[in-house]
Amino acid sequence: MGNSHESRSAAEIERLRRALDAETKSGLDLQRQLDRANAEFDDFVSTAVHNLRESLRGVASYSQLLHDACAGRLDADAVAFLAHIREDAARMQSLLAGMIDYWAAGAGDRQPSPTEMEAVLVQALLCVDKQVTERSAVVTHDPLPAVMGDFNMLAKVLCHLIANAIEYCASPTPRVHVSSQREHGVWSISVKDNGPGIEPAFHARIFQAFKRLHENDHPGNGLGLAFCRKTIEWHGGRIWVESASGEGSTFYFTLPPAE
Repeated sequence: MGNSHESRSAAEIERLRRALDAETKSGLDLQRQLDRANAEFDDFVSTAVHNLRESLRGVASYSQLLHDACAGRLDADAVAFLAHIREDAARMQSLLAGMIDYWAAGAGDRQPSPTEMEAVLVQALLCVDKQVTERSAVVTHDPLPAVMGDFNMLAKVLCHLIANAIEYCASPTPRVHVSSQREHGVWSISVKDNGPGIEPAFHARIFQAFKRLHENDHPGNGLGLAFCRKTIEWHGGRIWVESASGEGSTFYFTLPPAE
């Protein structure tokens, strides 16, 4: 009786082991298919964007050549039309660049590493140097910590937040202050401005792709803050804004400490 029971138990264990092996193999096959599909899609996006950007460069270049070659022979409308072509080409270039950044924020095999946020801020300020000069903006910061993150991605996050703070500020002297605070085992980085502020009803909307509060008043493609959200979530953190109309805005995002 005992041997019969043990035999049935052994047979059941063997059946379960085979079923588990089959499920594991099926899961591995699906993962390989998914990896292959993702790689093919990455190649497709990269090739499509490259070709589109080349075409847009051609449109902008030839419209400029036409303008120069026909200087003095074009009426005001023709000159304006050519200028609109170049402007639209530039906007499309910006949109494609933003789409690539947004896509890359959740793709690839990069790994977080100890990253000095003060060095990240220096890199971000290089990206907005022209804008800071043109608007006579003042960007200050407190000592910033070391975090676990991707240097280039975080530099783009700070670049977007500082650029937005300057762009949307109506004050003759835009002021931006970057600081940090350790809370609940993570670092909270803040970017505070003296801009017009944002109504609470729009606080969540501005982090969605292609959702803009000022469609025609300011340049942009609606992907900057969406990229920031996706990047910070990739780091395991969260991003939000605290603001009220007429009181400026403070953007916060959290990152794990380097230690």
